[in-house]
Amino acid sequence: MDRLKRNRKIRFWVNYRLPGGKQKREPVGYSIEEAKDADGKRRTQKRENRIFDIRPEAKMTFQELTDWYLNLEKVKMLSSHWRKEIAHRKFNAMFGNIVVNQIKPVDLESYQARAKMKGFADKTIDEEIDEARTMIKKAFDNGMVGGDTLRTFNNVDRLLKKRGANARDKILSLDQFKTLMGHLPRHAKAIVATGFYTGMRRGEILNLVWDKVDLHNRTIELEASDTKDNEPRKIPIMKGLYDILSAIPRPLHDNHVFLYRGKPLKTLGKSLKNACEKAGILYGRFVKGGFVYHDLRHSFNTHMRKAGVAESVIMEITGHSTREMFDRYNTVDDDDTRKAVDQLQGFFESVDQNVDQTENLPPIKKPDVV
Repeated sequence: MDRLKRNRKIRFWVNYRLPGGKQKREPVGYSIEEAKDADGKRRTQKRENRIFDIRPEAKMTFQELTDWYLNLEKVKMLSSHWRKEIAHRKFNAMFGNIVVNQIKPVDLESYQARAKMKGFADKTIDEEIDEARTMIKKAFDNGMVGGDTLRTFNNVDRLLKKRGANARDKILSLDQFKTLMGHLPRHAKAIVATGFYTGMRRGEILNLVWDKVDLHNRTIELEASDTKDNEPRKIPIMKGLYDILSAIPRPLHDNHVFLYRGKPLKTLGKSLKNACEKAGILYGRFVKGGFVYHDLRHSFNTHMRKAGVAESVIMEITGHSTREMFDRYNTVDDDDTRKAVDQLQGFFESVDQNVDQTENLPPIKKPDVV
């Protein structure tokens, strides 16, 4: 217990009654001294008949809390900020005008059910709830919401129970990639090619700036703040991508690599879907065998492994910190299994050949005894 207190894992709380008799439980700090100070403050307020301070959550809407959270400097610096904006935009479509502490567990369950009815994947729904939960925890740590609100978001069950249940196995072959490139609009070609040739995440690519691209040494150097796992990474630029990046003009008004009509791209819109239809490639997360942009990362991992690149090197390039995550992005297909049995057949034939050669050897003549 003492160790948990020293590591600030345990918080102290004080209980008091609001006007009207409602009991309130409030987190007040990580030491007994802070708890005593807070308790003394509440006792003084009660003795002086002062109305207890009301938390912002009692009058703040979820949209107002979202605006506060997304404008925090530390949050704005995250490479995943664009993803957080999208998740909160969807969440606020249902909860934006509701006062924060009015949201109940049944409301979050209804949100999950409605999203599933619209065809959204379990993983997508879980990520949206997770983003909201992260914001609520941040607000709780800063005294903006209470324990009841935090408990509401912490107790909602995830839809995706099994690890890796959302793993995809769609791989884009080199021929399919070349065909797809021929149907993509100009502004989308470089983005798709970067995903295919580097295995970088979409957010890392769309937020890429020229300061991180070294064409002379043919590397892309990402800082910790640029990556999802907050780890710096150096990615080699192969010839196919080098030719494409070298042809992109560098405007003076914006340092982003990928622009459309002078502005940084946030999404490919319908460009990828339309190109896939023209190229005869099934498209869509909910289409069996359908392709989505994130599958470029799967494709890169699998093609690198087939090329004989050591798994540790692939993980270093793609930023997979665990073998479990690498395995999810490395797909074994029919060609792999066919080659495996061919190798086994070759092994058996070599064993048979060695046995036959041994059996057909002439008998060893014993030397004459003198």
